[in-house]
Formats: sequence, C-alpha cells, structure tokens
Amino acid sequence: MQDFRTAVSEAVRDEAALRGALAEADIAPMLMVLVQLTGDLDFLEKVAPHIHGAWSFLQSVPEPLKQEVRHRLIAALQDHAANDRPPPPQPPADVLQRMMGAGVGQTVPEEYIPLLLEEMRFGEEDTRAVRWHRDPAKLPLQGFKVIVIGAGFGGLCAAIRLKQLSIPFEVLEKNADVGGTWLENGYPGCAVDTPNHFYSYSFHVNNRWTRHFSRRDEILGYINDVTETHGLRPHIRFGAEATGAAFDEKAGKWRVTWRDREGRTEEAQCNALISAVGQLNRPSVPRIRGLDDFEGPLFHTARWDGGVDLKGKRVAMIGTGASAMQAGPSIAPDVAHLRVFQRTPHWAMNNPNYHRAVSAGNAWALERIPYFSNWLRFQLFWASSDGFHASLHADPSWSSPDISLNEANHKMRELIVDYVRGELDGDERLLAKVIPGYPPYGKRMLRDNHWYRMLKRGNIALETDPISHITADSIVMKDGTVHPADVIILATGFQASRMLWPLDIRGRDGHTIRGDWGDDDPRGYLGIAVPHYPNLFLIYGPNTNLAHGGSIIFHTECQVRYIAQALREMVERGYATMEVRQDVHDLYNHRLDEKAQGMVWAHPGVTSWYKNDRNRITVTSPWRLLDYWAMTRHFVPDEFRVANRPGQAPKVPGQRAEAVASADSLPVS
Repeated sequence: MQDFRTAVSEAVRDEAALRGALAEADIAPMLMVLVQLTGDLDFLEKVAPHIHGAWSFLQSVPEPLKQEVRHRLIAALQDHAANDRPPPPQPPADVLQRMMGAGVGQTVPEEYIPLLLEEMRFGEEDTRAVRWHRDPAKLPLQGFKVIVIGAGFGGLCAAIRLKQLSIPFEVLEKNADVGGTWLENGYPGCAVDTPNHFYSYSFHVNNRWTRHFSRRDEILGYINDVTETHGLRPHIRFGAEATGAAFDEKAGKWRVTWRDREGRTEEAQCNALISAVGQLNRPSVPRIRGLDDFEGPLFHTARWDGGVDLKGKRVAMIGTGASAMQAGPSIAPDVAHLRVFQRTPHWAMNNPNYHRAVSAGNAWALERIPYFSNWLRFQLFWASSDGFHASLHADPSWSSPDISLNEANHKMRELIVDYVRGELDGDERLLAKVIPGYPPYGKRMLRDNHWYRMLKRGNIALETDPISHITADSIVMKDGTVHPADVIILATGFQASRMLWPLDIRGRDGHTIRGDWGDDDPRGYLGIAVPHYPNLFLIYGPNTNLAHGGSIIFHTECQVRYIAQALREMVERGYATMEVRQDVHDLYNHRLDEKAQGMVWAHPGVTSWYKNDRNRITVTSPWRLLDYWAMTRHFVPDEFRVANRPGQAPKVPGQRAEAVASADSLPVS
C-alpha cells in the first residue's frame, strides 16, 4: 500500500473524479473508511440498519444517507490532506468489532478480530511472513536446500516465503509455465467461484480486477504478475514432471526424480521436500464401455481441445459439475445441439455479483482511497467463509434428514429451489431433474452460470437415465435409446481422493504413500505432515479443501507459514530430520473424523469426491477458517520427533511432550 499521506493527497487532487467514483463505489467499505478516519462511531448507528449482509447486493442504504457518507468522507480526506495528518491509529478491538458488525449486518465474534486484522493488513508489515530468530548470516543456509513440486498458487506461495528467508530452493513444474490448474483448465467460461478480491494473496493484493468473479485468463495474469514481481522464474525448472521421491535415511535427505521434456530422468537431493501438486490436477475419466471406440473428438474439460470447432456440432457433455456448469452455457449458443448427461444433480446458488464487472467507481476507490481495499477484503472474507458453517452440522432431531440437516439448512434449500423454479419458468418436470435429493452443500456448492436458463433453450437436452455404452458416433442409453454425437466432452472432475498420485513417494522403514494411504484414504497432521516421511510437507494435503466457503489461498497461506516455521526450526537448531509424531497425527485425525462425520459431506445420501467408499471424509476440512488458522499459526516443535544427525535415533524436543496433542489443544467450532 502506498504511503498514507501520498494516497490521501492523490485521492483529493481531482475532487470531481473523487465525487464521481464515490457515487458508484460500495457503501460499506466507504463507511468503514469514514469511521476509521474520523472516529465517528455514531454514524455507524445511522447506516447499520440498512446493511443486511456482507455482499454488496444485500445493502439497501437510502440515497440521502449514502450522499451524507460520501460528503463526510470527502471532507475527511480533504482535512487529512490540508493538515498533513498522519495515518489514524488502528482502532481498538472493541471498536473494530463494532465497525465490522455494522459493515456486514451481523455480529462478528471477538475471537475473529486477530485473524481479520492479519488478513486485512492495515500496515506495511507482511504479518504472515516468517522471520529468523537468529542472525541468518550466521546460519548454514547454503548447505540447506528445499525442492517444491508444483508452480500453482501453493508452490509459488512457498517459493516466495523461501526466497524471503534466503533458503536455497528449486521448484519443479511439469508444465511450460506457472499457474497449475489455472494454466491447465482453459475451457470456455472457466472462472473462479470465490470473489477475486479475496481469492488472492494477502501479501500481493490486486486492486485492478475487472470482475468480481474473474475469468481464467485474468487469474492467470495475476499469477504471472506475482511470479515476475517476486522474481521466481530463475528458481523454477519448467517441463520437469516429478515422478518420485525417496527418503535416504543415511543421508537424511530426499532424492527427488523427475522427467524432462525429452523424457530423460534426472535426480536431485534436498533437505526438505514440499509437495504443492494440488488435488485437482489429474482428470477423472469415467469407465464407460466403448469410450475408446468413439471416432469423433473426445476430450476432458481440463484438457480442452481448442482446435475443435464446436459451431454447428452435436455435442454430448457427460457430467454436470463445476466445469460443466461453466462450459455448458458458454458453448450452448454456438452448437447445433448440446445433450447433457447427468448422473446426479448439483446444488447451484445464485450470486448477483457473479456476472458483474467491477464498477469504475469501485476500481478508482480501491486504487486511491486509503483502507477501502482492506475493508472490501474483510467484507468478502466474511461473506464467503464461516458465516454458515454451523448450518452444515446435522441436527439429530431434525424431521427431514434425507433432504436437509437442520432448520437453517432447510431454509437454504427452499431458497435455492424457489430460485431455480423461477429460472426454469416453473417447469416442474425439469425442476424434478435438477433438484438434488440430498441436503445443500452435500457436494460442492456451485455458482449458477445461467445453467438453468440454458436448460430452457431449444437446442439443449438433459438426460438423467444411465448410459449403456458408446459407439463410433453415438451414446447409447440402457433403455436402448441412441443419441448421435459429433463431439464428446467429459466434465467428470478429478482424481482428488487419490492424493499425490502418480508420484511414487517412499519414506523411512519401507513406508510408501500408496501403501499407507491406498488410493482413497489419505491422512495427514493438519493436512501438512505425515508420520514416516521426515522433512516432507504438503500444501493442499488431506482434509484441507474448503467446501463451506472461503478461499483456498487463505488455507495455503496458513500452511506455508506453518511449513516455513518448521524449516526455520530445522535450520536454527541444526536438525537433520523432523517428523510428526504418530500419536499427534492419530489424535488429530481421530478428532477430525469425529467432527466430519456429523457434517453434511458425510450424509449417507451423498456420493462425492469428498469422501471414500467407507464414507470417510478425506478431502474436505471440517474446521472453520478460524480454527484452521489457529491450529497452524504457531509451529509446535514438541509435536515432532527430530534428529540432529542423519541416521540418529529421533527424539522429541522439550518436556512433557506426551501432553502436547491433548484434545484441549485443538480448537473446536
């Protein structure tokens, strides 16, 4: 953020531009800036009754009151500029709580204040950066190397923190450029379903998003800007697909192998290994008889073939998940006919901002008015994270457990059903096909990309009966119906439960990831560390996917901070190995399983990639964002076994280690 005085001076330089921008800027962050600059808490009481939620479309402030906020804010900015006033002090916690509650139309619990201040970053300090406890010039950093696998959001975040600590590192990336899943997914309509001003690093805020929910190319542009700004390209080996990693117990190091663009195998050693391969990188191809017999173009949405012209074609799309809901409406106007094959329906919510561009006034305010960007980030954090977490817990006494969990969950169901009925113009036959028979949020909650309107088009058909097989030019249903197709698109998701596949990871004492996890039962402590795999750290590991809301980038920053603290501990204390204790790992997973089994994703009427065949939730985090932030905020050495020399018997540092992972040490929402 630019210097406060400079920002204020720039904001008031052109009063007409300032007034014009505020005339269309969002009222809630504007109000928060006014209160922060003036300390006028009484004004909160005037506006608060007209703010009914954190989303901008839930605010109905009368125009005269808006005008008064604008007038007072302009006067406050001009006063600061004319008198060269310093930045106002950060309001105390109780005042912040009042401001936050007024800004989102509901009580913000006191326990959230430290997290929200860290996320908003009013000052220049990067509050999630890890710093050395000792003089780094006196540490053996050149003898310590880290390898990061993957150059998506997770790998780049790790690379930035490693570079800040001057820890030597290298990133292995199988693709020819950065971006991870945002590079690989280029299907029409590809976009984020978390608001961009929150779906971005807290330490690299972008105030120039053109949309509230940006398309893939703009997100990829942001990722490239992050890469260039932090000078990461010299540290990335592109076209290097990691194939395996084996822990050398005698050397206390990992031997990592990869395959280059020419198919040659190479190997390197590192003291610590960070996997940032993600969960959504290996497409899931359905087992349908005859799939290989189809003679026309056939591709997965994650491997979209841009060379195939769909105009005037009969297109079959198998799957109705996130990529289908974005791609389908995007191609529907051009194809001769689109036939969608649905196995089970998904819930999709309406968000009026999903298709909206960021107004010129908001863009101006984000760039030039101090603290406006900070307060918008808070607003979006609150709108899209923990607010409805409580509604995803099953009420044992609830009267309709098949279709909802509790009163709040049922109200949500009714709201979505009413919305969909309206989009379908009251077509009850079609409504019966698209409304799930399980509670809202049982599977990933989607954003409606005009999917329901698409289903009403004359060139669209929705099939809900099972497929029998595929021929050279058709899809044949089990009842014998034949549907000719020129192109088949697989919108069938990813092999998320088969985590880290196809990497061959071998730990100590003969342990392998596939042997320990199988294909569908991954487990980790905090989703980050796994017993028997010293010095291995995971980003976006088991049970770290967010399904109740929030930004996965927030979770990534929590994980990377924790990993950076662990590496600091290793370097400063001279540890050769660091491995999470088995009892700590097991207790955490026991509590996680208990928590998850009472939540919507474990509902017996739901089959999803969130859980395995034994109904264990393996992918999704059951914790509030606040809980996970608290768990990962401080690395606890006593939860790990360490050794000072390779091959040395590991020990637990500190005293009374057996009490570290007690049930009381983990927060419960």
